[in-house]
Amino acid sequence: MSDNDNSLFNQSLEKGLAVLRAFNARNRTMNLAEVAAAAGINKSSAQRMIHTLEALGYVSKHAQTKRFQLTPHVMEIGYNYLAADTLVDVANPFLAELAQTTGETTNLTEPVRSDMLYVARFVGPKFIPIHLPIGSRIPMYCTASGRAYLSALEDDEVMALLEQSDITSHTQFTRTALDDILSEIAEIRRKGYAINSEELFLGDMAVAAVVRNSQGRPVASVHVVAPTSRWTR
Repeated sequence: MSDNDNSLFNQSLEKGLAVLRAFNARNRTMNLAEVAAAAGINKSSAQRMIHTLEALGYVSKHAQTKRFQLTPHVMEIGYNYLAADTLVDVANPFLAELAQTTGETTNLTEPVRSDMLYVARFVGPKFIPIHLPIGSRIPMYCTASGRAYLSALEDDEVMALLEQSDITSHTQFTRTALDDILSEIAEIRRKGYAINSEELFLGDMAVAAVVRNSQGRPVASVHVVAPTSRWTR
């Protein structure tokens, strides 16, 4: 939990959001003790949060197992963000044109802490082996979209995000040495685009470019993805 001591900061809301975030692909269902541990709160707080979220329809409890899980109602929050995100509206025609031109799947991702979050996609007619639903997150440090975004930041901002990252090898091709990652980011700055081959998923290759706002600040990345059987670096 946060150590924010601002009088306006609502710790109960923070705990409720922590409970929602605790459910994921690894924690699809949880009992109360597991919810408390995953959310980083005590069992009493977890019980109050779960009761409230269940009453509001965001969490349900299995009658036999007594385990909790998220309900589809949670998706309304994410959809409301996408509906309000003007960048998605602006990007969609360009993503569609890019998918039509290349025949490949195109994606728009936005930064969330040290990850990139999928917010829009146009699926091309050609097969791709990896499917990540809208709302999925991928690390910045080992992906084309993430490195394209990092390349548009100041050096101190890049270092801060890399320090937050859990830098691990996802495949035998993942670059984990800081010097290698920084060297790749420097190369992207020179070229203006990023290429990534099999660093996150085997058989997966992507080309990405950063998206900037009217002030020149990076706000997202666009990337085209294809299998390595179809593309070469």
